Amino acid sequence: MFRGQRLPSFGAATGWINSEPLGSAELKGHVVLVDFWTLTCINWLRTVPYLRAWSQAYAGDGLIVIGVHTPEFEFEHETDLVRQAVKERGFDYPVALDNDYAVWSAFDNHYWPALYFADDRGMIRDHHFGEGRYVESERSIQRLLGIEREPASVIGTGVEAPADWNQLRTPETYLGYARGGQLPGGAGLDDRHDYQLPERLAFNSWALGGRWTVRPEFVVLEEPGGRLAFRFQARDAHLVLAPGASDAIPFRVLLDGEAPGRSHGVDVDEDGNGVLREGRMYQLVRQYDAVLERTVEMRFDEAGVEAYVVTFG
Repeated sequence: MFRGQRLPSFGAATGWINSEPLGSAELKGHVVLVDFWTLTCINWLRTVPYLRAWSQAYAGDGLIVIGVHTPEFEFEHETDLVRQAVKERGFDYPVALDNDYAVWSAFDNHYWPALYFADDRGMIRDHHFGEGRYVESERSIQRLLGIEREPASVIGTGVEAPADWNQLRTPETYLGYARGGQLPGGAGLDDRHDYQLPERLAFNSWALGGRWTVRPEFVVLEEPGGRLAFRFQARDAHLVLAPGASDAIPFRVLLDGEAPGRSHGVDVDEDGNGVLREGRMYQLVRQYDAVLERTVEMRFDEAGVEAYVVTFG
């Protein structure tokens, strides 16, 4: 979808949160900001403080923000998980559920996050893919609204905090074989396999311990006592997890073989203890002082854990 084209219809959305379905009649005369997102995307999570601030700052001037949730992973089709994310992120604006990718296809979109800015006549006037460019995006909103003022105040905390780009040396890594590059040694795809963690991991690599199956989207733990480790350099380390058929699965996080202490992420305590209750992104590590090359290890005493992608910040 490029500048000068008409805003596509949201009529193929599979449901709505915070709103009745919105069409051209409801949007007529409004500037519209469309945000494509998926609930486990760290890049999108770091844009959330800006989306929230813009919606609150400019709603009275005629801006309507519409979030379009197009799921990346199968479990993200669950409406209750999306509703929970909307509540936790404090969204008061409409969210269209796009489980069939119909809205995504209508926009010819390819990215999370993706922003499209439409004028009050329903024409796309600007777009941006990925994080960043926040000053320019807010200027686009103001220009389309015909106003000029100081930018909205934005503060990101927790998983919404900006990445420490100067220290980030480890890329996002998918664990399933459909999008994964390096796979654990001896992996038999879609077959149960016993893995052994090496004594030391190479930088930017990962490994499994215990009996796992590598599937297209994720790796799944088949027996209790599983371990998953990766070596990285970044302030933050996150892992997208789902509990499968279980209601809750306790886990333990170790940083270089010890409890993380003050370097624990928001989803674990100082002793490294956490609980996997629903499919989402879990923050395991936020390095407290110096950002060093570290090894983070997760231990699971129960089977059924599904691990999807490791991200950093």
